[in-house]
Amino acid sequence: MMGDMAGLDGTEQPRPRSGAAPHWETPGAGGETTPAPVAPAPAARPPGGPDLVGDPTLGEVRLPSRPQSARTARRLTAAILLRQWSLSPQLAEHSVLLVSELVGNAVRHTGARTFGLRILRRRGWIRVEVRDPSRGLPCLMPVQPMDVSGRGLFLVDKLSDRWGVDLLPRGKTTWFEIRVGDR
Repeated sequence: MMGDMAGLDGTEQPRPRSGAAPHWETPGAGGETTPAPVAPAPAARPPGGPDLVGDPTLGEVRLPSRPQSARTARRLTAAILLRQWSLSPQLAEHSVLLVSELVGNAVRHTGARTFGLRILRRRGWIRVEVRDPSRGLPCLMPVQPMDVSGRGLFLVDKLSDRWGVDLLPRGKTTWFEIRVGDR
């Protein structure tokens, strides 16, 4: 029913509708990564934006691993995509939903005290990453119409252009990418 399961073996699975994907940074020794280029930050940020807990476009923002952090991650994602990068409301809505699903998985299934959030942009793409210390891989499960849980990765798989998991020496990064129409 689902076809290929994207990202479960530590590699991403491109979708047919996607063009050539941008090159993103790769984890180095010790799980550290080299930041990818991001759009320059504006001179002033609106209230309620990334300045509250950090800016995930400049580096990883660490959040406590509790359900309330999903709200913070959603607000950061919306502020960056809508206010800072002026992207479409539909793209922001999809990204907010998907970041909430990745954060929910990190909170529910990893047993971690904290997780990291990064939001990256390159020409034609955005990428959202959630890093946690667990090396357990997420599992894309078949979804039935009456299911009340287990839909998170199904939504990520359907609404993103690409997604995957990068195993790190100490944990993993689960990510999704969405193509954007740059001006």
